[in-house]
Amino acid sequence: MPRLPDAAARHPLVFPDGTAHDRMVNLAVAIDHPNWRIGRNAYANDFDPPEDWAARLAPYLHPGAPERLIIGPFCQIAHGVRFITASANHPMHGLSTYPFPVFDPEALGHYRDSFVGLPDTVIGPDCWIGHGALILPGARLGPGVIVGAGAKVLGGFTVGDGARIGPNAIVVKEVPPGVTMVAPLARRLEKAGTREAERFSAYAVVQENDDPYAKAIQQLVEHSQELERNLEDLREKLARLENADRDQQLRVVK
Repeated sequence: MPRLPDAAARHPLVFPDGTAHDRMVNLAVAIDHPNWRIGRNAYANDFDPPEDWAARLAPYLHPGAPERLIIGPFCQIAHGVRFITASANHPMHGLSTYPFPVFDPEALGHYRDSFVGLPDTVIGPDCWIGHGALILPGARLGPGVIVGAGAKVLGGFTVGDGARIGPNAIVVKEVPPGVTMVAPLARRLEKAGTREAERFSAYAVVQENDDPYAKAIQQLVEHSQELERNLEDLREKLARLENADRDQQLRVVK
């Protein structure tokens, strides 16, 4: 079994020549923020590593906000992932959604205090969140969830343990444990088992996919190929008949 990465190191990935991969960080080491809760060995990777990883990943989560972002141990967060936390919401109870108090220093404190009881966003242990995925306020991901590249998980519900969200899927309601959801509007595909888990990919469609749309397209392709083969057989038979008829005519002339 390979050894565990150093949970105390800012850059947990070290190449054979001894240099550290500076685009990857242990989040618990890189982030010091009162509204973040980060488990051991959870890491993030970014092609353009920021100075402030908390602001890059969760740009609306300010210190002292009424909600938290909880990242479980051994989570893996890819480039471009964003967590939109509940404080990003605009007021919905007035004449306009424009946040006028934000621009008034005297009113800002009261406006901020009016946001109470906002939901936490919770990412369970051993979750993999793929390139460019978006997690919205109040989403709760169970242990072992995989979120594919470009997927969007709306907030206010739970994605069950071990579920898999396909690339670019838009998840709009609770997902049962262990199932696969696929794009464009996320729908249940299958219960995850050993074989299904091996075939799922967060970055691409894999061979032997059970997506009904992919299967339908594949069936059309196979049907077209069968028609081509049948047509070629007919051409060959017609050619043989023409040759036989020509030979018969020659014998009659002789």
